[in-house]
Amino acid sequence: MSPPAEPFSCLTEVDLFADLSAAEIAAMDVMAPARFFRAGELVFSQSQPVTALFILKSGRVRVFRVTEDGKALTMAILEPGAVFGEMLLVGQRMYDNYAEAIEDARICQLNVSEVERFLLSDPRIAIRISRLLGEQVVRLEERLTDLALRPLAARVASTLLKLAEAAPAARFGSGAVIRLTHEQLAGLLGATRESTSKIMADFATRNLIRQGRGRVIIHDANALRTISRRTT
Repeated sequence: MSPPAEPFSCLTEVDLFADLSAAEIAAMDVMAPARFFRAGELVFSQSQPVTALFILKSGRVRVFRVTEDGKALTMAILEPGAVFGEMLLVGQRMYDNYAEAIEDARICQLNVSEVERFLLSDPRIAIRISRLLGEQVVRLEERLTDLALRPLAARVASTLLKLAEAAPAARFGSGAVIRLTHEQLAGLLGATRESTSKIMADFATRNLIRQGRGRVIIHDANALRTISRRTT
């Protein structure tokens, strides 16, 4: 006989809830049912706004904004464990943004009253929320600095290194696997796909990275760090 399936939990793998006991997590799971989103399906949009906090259990989600000229600017690509959504109570703002599953995803949702009752009232979670928001501000400032001051090659190298930190390791210890297309990477950088692909091809020729279909493996992180610090 096969072992029973492990109960689905949105909360056990999220840093925000790391201080909770198994019983507390089980109680919170009851109020955070999971929903399945297929690749390409919108989690929320300008035309379908949702005031809620989302927890990404599996899969990946792209948060993006559409500019006045119709160009999509990717704000973030979220990995499992990410917390996102329109929730002013915890400083989360997604107004005018879209969230799209870029692969099949399971996402849990907490509404306003649940956040007030179960998150903000618990000092353990409130402290982690404060830390999380501080880290988000730092990342945003770094990104704005990159967009304003660094050449595209430096921004590509910096972004690859940051994505590798959260990416799963490849087989046989050959490095982290970044699951990203050139178009998605260009969206993160606010650049064209053509210019981004040209730089990626150069990195591959120099054996700094290895590319596949929607896959990137870093071979020489030190060289990429050197490139990421360039300002000209």
